[in-house]
Amino acid sequence: MDLANHAGAFQPADTKAATGHAALPALGAVIEIAGSNSQLWLERAQIDLLGQDADPSVAMAGQVGSQVKIKVGSVWLVANVRSLCLDGDGSGVRAHIDFLGEGDEERLTGRIYNFRRGVTRYPTPGTPVHPVTSADMKEIYAADGRPSIEIGTVYPTRNIRGALFIDALLGKHFALLGSTGTGKSTSAALILHRICDMAPEGHIVMIDPHGEYAAAFKGNGAIYDVSNLAMPYWLMNFEEHCEVFLTSTGSNRQMDADILAKCLLAAKAKNRLAESVSKLTVDAPIPYLLSDLTNLIQLEMGKLDKAGDSAPYMRLKTKIDEIKADPRYSFMFSGMLVADTMSDFIARVFRLPGDGKPISIIDVSGVPSEITSVVVAVLSRMVFDFAIWARGERQRPVLLVCEEAHRYVPNERNADGSSVGRILSRIAKEGRKYGVSLGLITQRPSDLAEGVLSQCGTIISMRLNNERDQAFVKAAMPEGSRGFLDSVPALRNREAIICGEGVSIPIRVSLDTLEEHRRPASGDPLFSELWKQTGGEDEMLGRVIKRWRSQGR
Repeated sequence: MDLANHAGAFQPADTKAATGHAALPALGAVIEIAGSNSQLWLERAQIDLLGQDADPSVAMAGQVGSQVKIKVGSVWLVANVRSLCLDGDGSGVRAHIDFLGEGDEERLTGRIYNFRRGVTRYPTPGTPVHPVTSADMKEIYAADGRPSIEIGTVYPTRNIRGALFIDALLGKHFALLGSTGTGKSTSAALILHRICDMAPEGHIVMIDPHGEYAAAFKGNGAIYDVSNLAMPYWLMNFEEHCEVFLTSTGSNRQMDADILAKCLLAAKAKNRLAESVSKLTVDAPIPYLLSDLTNLIQLEMGKLDKAGDSAPYMRLKTKIDEIKADPRYSFMFSGMLVADTMSDFIARVFRLPGDGKPISIIDVSGVPSEITSVVVAVLSRMVFDFAIWARGERQRPVLLVCEEAHRYVPNERNADGSSVGRILSRIAKEGRKYGVSLGLITQRPSDLAEGVLSQCGTIISMRLNNERDQAFVKAAMPEGSRGFLDSVPALRNREAIICGEGVSIPIRVSLDTLEEHRRPASGDPLFSELWKQTGGEDEMLGRVIKRWRSQGR
């Protein structure tokens, strides 16, 4: 079948599109309309001819990942070319397209304006197809007056800026994905710097598991690590207490938990603050003394009417004493943290007020690995609980950014039932109602809990090398973005596909370069250079071993 004739006796030279510079001939015509699986026939000679155009958007026309436009009445429909295959006698190609949106036609120039997502009327087979110019792209990607941050240049143009709508990005959560070495940390720093520049009185909490971001936010952020975090242990709820203090499994764990609940409630009841609480629960953040808790356990153990033997009491008491004596835990379980510092802690960590430093970097790299997830759980839950109990007050939305998110919200296959996974999943599902925004950064989206990624309204995907990761991200994206995501394996470093609520339509962006002093300390080591250097090994080993033994930085 001759598809050129089927496409409505297509004559490229006769159909012109006034597009702001010299009128451009049509590329081809529509041959099939079937919602997201519509097809075009494009003339190869015309694609080759336009490939010489000085406008990079026109030069890309007809290639995979490029945009084309189709006129329906007084409206231009814009579509993305998803795939191409040779057709008929080889003079043309068949293209599968995804419709992105539509814009009105300017009468005199034929240019697009007032672009919006979605399609009102579909074209009929035989309708001519035209290349999209850079002038059109400018209108399509215009920020339309909404508050936005510019993060890079739209591919393939040289000067059209890619913007993220800040309210939609933060209001419906976002995820930044990319394999190791694609520039993920620098891109996260770029987005957060742009947000901080725009909102110097904002409230951002970032969980940094590798200590990379302190270098990037020295000037405009508050940096906390084990030396100055001073997180009171009594802020933990009962579930988190169990994760830290219980060592047993099975039926023994339930017995230990019952003893801990009884003694913990009694220890909290000793505080004067408990008198003002009508119904004191084991989850209430009331200060108590660890020595009171161990004394109460000792007392219970000595009672004649207790059920069973003394082993559960000894297990609990030994674990609490061990944590009290371990200097690695002093940032949380120090005897100095008994005073009621809850207000001060929340004000410091949530930046209330911001004082021109809207972001808190919580460096958990020095936290003992056994309680890292508990520390992240407490911080995440504090954000969520603060938002819930602050209803009725003037709203102070908080953005919680979680680097290496797959460690804390693992999928069902890797799930360990920890409290951090549950609270982050809850924030993903319900946080929007209370003004809590979640930003997830990960290199293994397939290891993330599926429900959490699907709750992210904006997905910023850098290159993903693993096929399972690619398939997982595609499954989480709306239908119209799938064609864009096909190019994820082919992205260069510091390039990203952005789709979802934070952009008007899916875009491929070449991200801006950050100034040296605003970059995270995440550069790759240069083996070829570093392995040529020698000298000073003895002193270096001495310093390393000293820090290693004292478990200090």
